[in-house]
Amino acid sequence: MAADALPGCLERHGDRLWLAVSVVPNAKRTGADGLHDGALRVRLAAPPVDGKANETLVAWLAGELGVPRRRVELVRGQTARRKWLALDVGQAEVIAWLGRVLPMAGT
Repeated sequence: MAADALPGCLERHGDRLWLAVSVVPNAKRTGADGLHDGALRVRLAAPPVDGKANETLVAWLAGELGVPRRRVELVRGQTARRKWLALDVGQAEVIAWLGRVLPMAGT
């Protein structure tokens, strides 16, 4: 694998990385739950009403990456289960985080 190769759920768009996410709202807890169809599956402890699930997703991901919420932006899929989030975070940090939440992603 090339040094600049990205996991399947990440794409480069200009200076930012985009993360594909497949959300499951109304879960008991918020957290990553593996890969699903080329996207990171995230269970959200929030209903898909009035943007609550989207807010929970952005806040959770920013917290996981240790960055302010303004560095995580929902760019596609506001009302869909499949979403794209733009990350103003270094590629190495995002890949290291994915390695922690998806320990078998590299296999």
